[in-house]
Amino acid sequence: MYMPTHSDEFTSLQTVIQALQPLDTDARARIIAAVTTFLQIRAPEASVPIAASRPNDLESAPSRAASYPAFSSSDELSPKEFLFQKQPRSDVERIATLAFYLTHYRETPHFKTLDLSKLNTEAAQPKFANTANSASNAVKQGYLVPSSKGMRQLSAVGERFVAALPDRDAARATMAGAKPRRKARKTIPSASSTPAEG
Repeated sequence: MYMPTHSDEFTSLQTVIQALQPLDTDARARIIAAVTTFLQIRAPEASVPIAASRPNDLESAPSRAASYPAFSSSDELSPKEFLFQKQPRSDVERIATLAFYLTHYRETPHFKTLDLSKLNTEAAQPKFANTANSASNAVKQGYLVPSSKGMRQLSAVGERFVAALPDRDAARATMAGAKPRRKARKTIPSASSTPAEG
């Protein structure tokens, strides 16, 4: 008999969350009820807390982002396995992935650069050339946002980016959709460009 691993369960959970996320609360409830009925399983008591939904908040990330469950149990993914699954390709992406892990697995939605550096070491990742600089770049690119007392937190769009990984296309689409479109500037002809009267 096949015994699913924690990695299998995590991947399945992500798939379900991403499929339900675009729907409203009532639609999600109906689908979950239909699935439990179809599979002839009884929904357990609410043992995994779900955050209140704040889908339009792209400026600051709550301690639990919309529709993401709290991952904190004795059999949770290790930071090494989580980074391996997500496969961040740059220092900034790795910062965002570490921030996601701190937020959801370590109950640390607000963190310092040192927290990211320590978790990076625990995850057996290559050392950052300059962790503070990488974290600052993550803020500039929208993955993190400033928090209180000089701390930082994962932004809503940064959270969705990491949740979409390792699907690069979906992750890039998340970041692209969050960038405000620049309005085209109207060009005003200068006096020198007007034809001279004869």
